[in-house]
Amino acid sequence: MRRVILWFILALWATGCTTSEGPALPATLPPPFATAYAHASATPFLPQPPTHVQLPSPTPTAVTRTVALADDVPTRLRATQLPRGWAWAESPQAAGLRWVWATHNQPAAAQWTLVLVAPFPTLEEGVTLDALRAFWQGEGSAPWPNQPPLLMSPETERALRAFWGPPASGRVRVLPAQTLLETAWTSRPAWAIIPWQELEPRWKVLRVNNTLPWDDAYPLRLPLSLEGPLAALPDAPRPASNFDPGRLTRVALTGVTALVRATAYLMEVKGITYPAEDIGPFLASMDILHINNEVPFDPTCPPPNPVQPDLKFCSAPKYIGLLEAVGTDVVELAGDHMNDRGPDAVYYTLDMYRERGWAYYGGGENWDDGWRPAKFEHNGNRIAFVGCNVKGGGYARAAPNYPGAVACDWDLLTQRVRTLRDEGYLPIVTYQHHELYVFDPPESFKKAFRLAADAGAVIVSGSQAHHPHSIAFYHGALLTYGLGNLFFDQ
Repeated sequence: MRRVILWFILALWATGCTTSEGPALPATLPPPFATAYAHASATPFLPQPPTHVQLPSPTPTAVTRTVALADDVPTRLRATQLPRGWAWAESPQAAGLRWVWATHNQPAAAQWTLVLVAPFPTLEEGVTLDALRAFWQGEGSAPWPNQPPLLMSPETERALRAFWGPPASGRVRVLPAQTLLETAWTSRPAWAIIPWQELEPRWKVLRVNNTLPWDDAYPLRLPLSLEGPLAALPDAPRPASNFDPGRLTRVALTGVTALVRATAYLMEVKGITYPAEDIGPFLASMDILHINNEVPFDPTCPPPNPVQPDLKFCSAPKYIGLLEAVGTDVVELAGDHMNDRGPDAVYYTLDMYRERGWAYYGGGENWDDGWRPAKFEHNGNRIAFVGCNVKGGGYARAAPNYPGAVACDWDLLTQRVRTLRDEGYLPIVTYQHHELYVFDPPESFKKAFRLAADAGAVIVSGSQAHHPHSIAFYHGALLTYGLGNLFFDQ
C-alpha cells in the first residue's frame, strides 16, 4: 500500500541571530561652560560633580563549537539544523563532537532504521536476522529464490559494514540509491535494504525476525551515538532518527464482508469471532481498519441457512461482535445488498455504527449522507475515504430522501477527491464494481480506477470481488482491482 502506510518527518528548528549595539555618542559635544548662559539665580548653590558616563563593554566573541559526521554515517544527517553556537566542522578530526555508529555499546542518541524490501509482487514474507547476516558474511545461502545479491546504496553498505563487517564477495550489489527500485523490478526476484525514508508504494516491506519496522523488537535499527570531548555537554546536538513511529498511520483495506449463509452458520456453531481466529490480531493492530460490510443488520433476521437459495441477505445484530473484535474504524456501505431488507434495516444498521463511533461512507441515510467522505486525522496524517456502487440501479438506491448505497457519479467523485487533496487529505477511493471471476479484469473495468487516481486518489480499491484481482501502480497510486472475500463464503 502507498505508504498506507503514510510516514514522513521533517523537523525544522529556526534560530535567529540579533546584534546588540550600545547607545550612539552625540555628533557634537556641548560647550564646556553651558551654564554661563543660564538665568542667574539669587540662591547660592554648590556646583554638582560631573556625571560619569558608562560606555558599553565590548561583546565577547562567541566560541563556535563544531560537530561532524563519521565517514560511514549517512550524509543526509548533515542537513540537520544545529542549535545556535554549533557549526559543522570541515572534517571529523577537527570537530569537538562527532556523530558515530554505536558499535561498542555506547548509549544510543538516535536510531537509523533500515528496511528489507522487495518488489511489491513478491511472495516471500521475510527472513530471520541470523539468515540475513549469514548471507552477508558468506556463511549461508540466500533465503530468497535464485540467490541474487542484496541491493543497496553505498551509504547503506557502509552502515551495515560497521556492524557486520565487510560483505562476502558476490553477496552485495552496490548501486546509486535512485536506481535501486527500477533495478529490483527489472531483475526479479531481488531483495534490497534501504533506509526507512526511501520507502515508496512499489516496495514490499519484508519481515525480519517476523517483525516490521514499527514493532518494538524490530532488529534493523542501527544506533547512533555521540563521541568527542564535547559529547557530555548538556546542549550537545543529537542526530535525528529517520523513523518516528509517532508520525506513522497504518491503514488496512479489506474485501467483502457478508455475515450470512455458511459464514453466519459457522459463527453460530463455533462462536461469533471464529472467522477472525487467524487474522483478527493483525486487523486489530491497524490504526484505521476499513470493513466493507455489504449486508444490513436486522433484529428480525431469521437464523442462517448455509444453503440459502435466494440472495436477499441480512445479519443478526449480535454478529456485529465480530466487527468489534477486529477493531473496525470505518465501514463501507456501497455494497449490493444494503437495501435487501428495506429502509428500516438500513436505519437500524446506521444507528449501530454510530453507537460504536464508527465512520461510514458510500451509503447512508440519503444521497448526501452517502457521498460524505469519512475523514480521519491520526499522528498528523489526514486520510479520507470515498466510495460508490458502479452498477447503480437496484443495487444503489440512495436518493435525496431514501437510504442505501450511492451510485457512482463520476463528476461528483472526481470533485470530492480533488477537494480532499486541496484540504490536505490523502484520498482512498473504493468501488463496488462488477463481480468478475478472473485475475486480470478487462481494460473497461480498470477505467474507473484510473479516473480516481487521476483526480488525486492515493489508493483505489475494488471491494466487490469474490475472486481476487490483479494490482497495478498508476501515476503514483496503488490500484487493487479486487481484494477478494474477507468474511464471506462465496
